[in-house]
Amino acid sequence: MTARLVLADHVVCGIDADGTPQIVADGAVLIEGGTIVAVGEAARLRKLNPVAEVIGGRGRVAIPGLVNAHHHVGLTPFQLGARDQPLELWFPERLVMRDVDPRLDALYSAFEMIASGVTTVQHLQSRAPGKTDAVLARSDAIIGAYAEIGMRASYSFALRDQNRMIYEADEVFVASLPEALRAPAAAYLGGFGLPLSEQISVFHELRRRWADHDLIGIQIAPSNLHWLSDAALESAARMAEDTGAPLHMHLLETPYQKEYARRRTGGSALEQVDRFGLVGPQLTIGHGVWMTEDDLALLAERGGCLCHNCSSNLRLKSGTADLNAFLDSGVAVALGIDEAGINDDRDMLQEMRLALTLHRPSGHEAPCPSAADIFRMATEHGGATTPFAGRIGRLTPGMAADIVLLDWKAVTWPWQDPAMPIVDVLLRRAKSGAVDTVIIDGETVYRDGRFTRVDRDIVLDEIASALDRPYTDAEAEQRRLATAMLQPVRDFYRDWL
Repeated sequence: MTARLVLADHVVCGIDADGTPQIVADGAVLIEGGTIVAVGEAARLRKLNPVAEVIGGRGRVAIPGLVNAHHHVGLTPFQLGARDQPLELWFPERLVMRDVDPRLDALYSAFEMIASGVTTVQHLQSRAPGKTDAVLARSDAIIGAYAEIGMRASYSFALRDQNRMIYEADEVFVASLPEALRAPAAAYLGGFGLPLSEQISVFHELRRRWADHDLIGIQIAPSNLHWLSDAALESAARMAEDTGAPLHMHLLETPYQKEYARRRTGGSALEQVDRFGLVGPQLTIGHGVWMTEDDLALLAERGGCLCHNCSSNLRLKSGTADLNAFLDSGVAVALGIDEAGINDDRDMLQEMRLALTLHRPSGHEAPCPSAADIFRMATEHGGATTPFAGRIGRLTPGMAADIVLLDWKAVTWPWQDPAMPIVDVLLRRAKSGAVDTVIIDGETVYRDGRFTRVDRDIVLDEIASALDRPYTDAEAEQRRLATAMLQPVRDFYRDWL
């Protein structure tokens, strides 16, 4: 097995529990296959491994691969015609989106993520139309795209068995519509009506198909309380118990979801989920914007994780999560870009900077996240929310060789005070153009602005050709349905808050 040495002026190994960055100056990372076998002073490791291939060198800073711990689609809803709306209104708005080939779609966002230093993605497939075979084919195409480009990916097909448009039964929603809309609305919603038993079969079949692929993990995604019957919650708990697979669940993203939980259970959404044994170290809560102090204490007590989706919360008017309370609770908090970042892309470096900046409340002594806090969210704590927990997120022996090299001159040009801590400079100033090399599982998948396995220009040309055409009759009808359903959905929530 050929050894490789990744050299850098500084190797940022990770963040210790007390918030101290662990950095090796004039350092190197020795990798064999897909594993880190040593981290230390470059001169010593070069002497011990004289024939090792050398990557990087002077002017570079090495960091662990970043983790986008909450992701859904390739081309963004906005690109495909869906305006930013409050989340509940966004559901009908999204009907204007035309379908994109799932392989091309996944590659599109993979290009953006890898180019900004992301080596692992948590892909949450929130909806896929058709019968079991169609859902499996779409899932395989998405997972296969990540395998093709060489990206580490955790994939989940979200469980959902009710309330597909509003926080009420589909038949109630359809009956509330004008007569002319009922049949097309019912047909659309019926396209996503895969029975719960078959959704569970999809999970088990994907685990079987991808069991031997080192870069792929299959997770459980009970979608959200309002989308799940009690039977579905029970099923998710059994799936986790039977397989040991981790879970990622949207919860309390908006105030309307908090009110739904009150109407359904008389109390907290998290407490309801906990009644089914779902809250524990295996569970990550996506968003959690409207969690109470009691919710946060419960999650901390059970050892669960959170994923903060900063851009999404802003774009969809969901509210501003109390990230400082999250961090203070001791819960492991990850970072996700969700559908798209503030620039309608998947730039993880920018998402880190946004999270660092947004959560700085007024007052000299008011708590705020440190650069090290955000860095750990995007690395080790992100990794903790995936099936790769304990293998990614730090540069230490025995961990996966997922490494990003930054061109430090590109980060700091024309000047940066050298007394400023490296992690602080990285969080405040690093942009995707400074990402020089991305190594995943020991393989260089991106270098000098080019992907080594997939030709980005060809893929983008294919996407442009596929979409640069008139709308089909079916697409035009669905766009009309989106416009017509927006007001009835708005009316449903009128007295909720």
